[in-house]
Amino acid sequence: MRSFRQNWELFKEKKIALFGLGVIIFFAIFGALYPLYPVVMKNLFWKNDMDLYDMYTPYDPIIGFDATIYSHPSPPSLKHPLGTDPLGRDVLSQLMYSTPREFVLGITAALITVIIGTIIGAASAYFGGLVDTFFMRLAVSAFIELTLFKLALIIGLISGFGSITIVLKSQALTVKVRPFIEAAKSAGASDGYIIFKHIIPNILPLSFLYMMFSVTNAIFSEAVLSFLGLVNIRMSWGIIIHTAQANGYLIGSFIAKYWWLWAPPGVSITLLCSAFYFLGRGLEEIINPRLRKR
Repeated sequence: MRSFRQNWELFKEKKIALFGLGVIIFFAIFGALYPLYPVVMKNLFWKNDMDLYDMYTPYDPIIGFDATIYSHPSPPSLKHPLGTDPLGRDVLSQLMYSTPREFVLGITAALITVIIGTIIGAASAYFGGLVDTFFMRLAVSAFIELTLFKLALIIGLISGFGSITIVLKSQALTVKVRPFIEAAKSAGASDGYIIFKHIIPNILPLSFLYMMFSVTNAIFSEAVLSFLGLVNIRMSWGIIIHTAQANGYLIGSFIAKYWWLWAPPGVSITLLCSAFYFLGRGLEEIINPRLRKR
């Protein structure tokens, strides 16, 4: 078993994984700084319009409105570094406000997916027979039936559960035939004890790896659902794009002319999803010795 220091040395060799980790840290800090953003902008640009600032709260991502601007959406400016949307709300405020929610959604969905996949995969490998057949058919069905048109968060979780369960079951099968499992059985250990004490701990590194990929799936699924207007979320990166689309700004020449309405959230979704994927690929090379290049 390698130490944390040895794993970190291996990880540092994976430039793409370091890039992914850096992007994730950047977005974590970016979202955490949101409460300071209105304070800074107020002191810099609203000293002569304090009454309007207090009345319209122009940096509120949900109900904000800048009454000093005649026409919305307005392009990027000193007051609004990423411009305003068709409703007069500051785009950078929306982007920063939504960032922690993207993390919460992605990580929560990934945790649920990985916990289910790990337990079911380990149980299927250990018991085999009808238990294995039932769960594997359920997993394969969930993996195959997912389509873009039927996309929903719950189906996204089932899809992740399906693919992850199949992979983790294969890993658990290799653990099941090891000598210490037979020794535990001979010592009178219960099935539950063997699964949770011996099998699951040995497949947890792989579970953690697939959690990174599940975060990517969850964030992308939420973005698509929000863009289609199928979820009841007050603000997210997908909803920022949906607002532009619903007001007719993603048509023809308007796409390039009003780029600030869709480019910042679109780039953020792409970067954060790619970051978790790159981090996962780097971890995969550490966990799987056959993928490491020496």
